[in-house]
Amino acid sequence: MSDTRTAPTTTTGRDRWYSFLRWFDSWAGLEHMKVEGPPKFDFIRSIPFIGVHLMCLGIFWVGWSWTAVGVAVAFYFIRMFAITGWYHRYFSHRTFKTSRTVQFAFAVLGGMCAQRGPLWWAGHHRHHHIASDTPDDVHSPRQGGFLWSHMGWFTSQTHYAPRFKSITDFYKFPELRFLDRFDILLPVLTGFGMFGLGRLLEAHAPDLGTNGPQMLIWGFFVSTVALAHGTFTINSLSHVYGSQRYETGDDSRNNFFLALITMGEGWHNNHHYYPASTRQGFYWWEIDVTYYCLKLMEQLGLVWDIRDVPEYVREGKSKHESDLGVLKRPIEVTLPVPAQVENIPG
Repeated sequence: MSDTRTAPTTTTGRDRWYSFLRWFDSWAGLEHMKVEGPPKFDFIRSIPFIGVHLMCLGIFWVGWSWTAVGVAVAFYFIRMFAITGWYHRYFSHRTFKTSRTVQFAFAVLGGMCAQRGPLWWAGHHRHHHIASDTPDDVHSPRQGGFLWSHMGWFTSQTHYAPRFKSITDFYKFPELRFLDRFDILLPVLTGFGMFGLGRLLEAHAPDLGTNGPQMLIWGFFVSTVALAHGTFTINSLSHVYGSQRYETGDDSRNNFFLALITMGEGWHNNHHYYPASTRQGFYWWEIDVTYYCLKLMEQLGLVWDIRDVPEYVREGKSKHESDLGVLKRPIEVTLPVPAQVENIPG
């Protein structure tokens, strides 16, 4: 396993050829990936990403139905859980444990999101925490502005390369390497699946008013674009708008609205202060739907060792300060009162 971050640059013609090959095999020409120099938009490599957006215009041809919109919304939140609970809290931060089978199942669901593979996603996110809002951060609005942090970095030549050395703990699984390398496979199969669902409903439940093309556009393309930009808001808006409860040395903020659309990721300042916690809404009023879903999975025995937020962390103290606070609390000692004894002999 080599570190692609030190790979040499290549000629323009070969760059373009590899950019095209990486539509199908994202590791094609891995040793030739451009990782040095100023970030530059890779148009050829980004065509599938652009195409997914353009396909949303299909709503003007296929129309809409409550069924198609309902499926789009449901599939948005199902896959958002795959991103927030698994790509982020599991693969990036390992805040809980699970079996290899469940790990693979949610890596597959995450792959349906069209946000690349779990190794690429988690490797870049781990680097983000190391370099948050510094010049070495891959998607800092402080460094590159809103559009760069939101999606510009995602289409840059220098950030298509995976960071394998940051994700060695999961790189050892061949099934995860397969999903990461051929990351276009699952989105394509998902699109066909949505089209098939629409055709099935059209044939067996015509009263629902949907069909194959309509379900493809709404259930896959519209839902996927909304999911992508919902996820990207944590890179961009969560470092600009909101409140800062903790001093983290970066611009991370807590934002209630973003927490709603990302199932709890909007409590971003909390997360940057203590990324080891599965729970990102540190207080009961900080809604964190991803955490609730993971707790339910824990009850079902699918995950375990979920990490909560220690009280001293929530209060913004060090563990040493917390321990001293306990030692300094006054201790009330109640001594037993002896029974009165009369007629004590002299």
